[in-house]
Amino acid sequence: MKKIPCVMMRGGTSRGAFLLAEDLPEENVLRDDVLIRIMGSGNALEIDGIGGGNPLTSKVAIICRSNDSRADVDYLFAQVLVHEQRVDTTPNCGNMLSAVGAFAIEQGLIAATAPTTRVRIRNVNTNTYIEADVQTPQGIVEYDGAVKIDGVPGTSAPVALTFLNAAGSKTGRIFPTGNHRDCFDSVPVTCMDMATPVVIIPAEYLGKTGYELPEDLDADTKLLARIESIRLQAGLAMGLGDVTNMVIPKPILISSPQYSGAVNVRYFMPHSCHKALAITGAIAIASSCVIAGTVTQQVVSSEEYGNIKIEHPGGSLDVHLSNEGDDISAIRASVIRTARKIFSGEVYLPAQH
Repeated sequence: MKKIPCVMMRGGTSRGAFLLAEDLPEENVLRDDVLIRIMGSGNALEIDGIGGGNPLTSKVAIICRSNDSRADVDYLFAQVLVHEQRVDTTPNCGNMLSAVGAFAIEQGLIAATAPTTRVRIRNVNTNTYIEADVQTPQGIVEYDGAVKIDGVPGTSAPVALTFLNAAGSKTGRIFPTGNHRDCFDSVPVTCMDMATPVVIIPAEYLGKTGYELPEDLDADTKLLARIESIRLQAGLAMGLGDVTNMVIPKPILISSPQYSGAVNVRYFMPHSCHKALAITGAIAIASSCVIAGTVTQQVVSSEEYGNIKIEHPGGSLDVHLSNEGDDISAIRASVIRTARKIFSGEVYLPAQH
């Protein structure tokens, strides 16, 4: 069987295969076929591959040196669908991004510096730039540390991510429809493109509190159908075209916070509810908290730039927003995540059927 060098890593609250671009076919169709076979896509358990049978564990990061002067490495994210033999490379994944810097250092794509190494990353999916500060005491990646993030057991070393140009990541505009509010199926929503395209929906308009467990929301087929109808219309209005076979825009149900956060959310991927929260989605949500006229401002108290705490099913996630001017497109977002190397070796490909 053909074998490919592979490192399995946890990045934030996601897990996936990290591969060098040079080890994969250049042609997209052939590349995606390899990813499908690596992960075992098309089977609910992904039993014949290394995917975990869940969108959060069926992900791939493809890394190479960048020829862009603003970046050290290029990162292409691939969402390998679990139940279908299909790969979607339209979105970014901020959680997987958490491990890109460490992988790049350990693969020799960038030299480490003590005590931290700043890795400049270009996300190829969205042509956005991110700075990752990785802990490298003695010039070696350090995974152990005292930072705890909700949704992940134990503690690890911090990875600081700063998104430099998240505004209009796919469409070129924070508000691709030209409006801060739209209405689909008589439901008021906000369509935003900040780190990733999303459609934000107050849960009450869909007859929900927003505090339901992810598994209960996933079991509500009528709710999922309503969300998908809104998502498809939002995709067209945002200029993304027919998004039936795309994972963007991501639908997000919002409600008032239950604890000390700014807002409570249920994030969909897009057809099942995330058990925690995607980083890119969190940046869009946090930004919607501080921009006037969004539906988010119906459920949040007055929020300003600085730290925005977002409550989700697994706990909470903090996003720090800054803006040196009045232009909302200049918003910069920073988050602290963690990452861990799980195994490295070679993954074997089954024969094509």
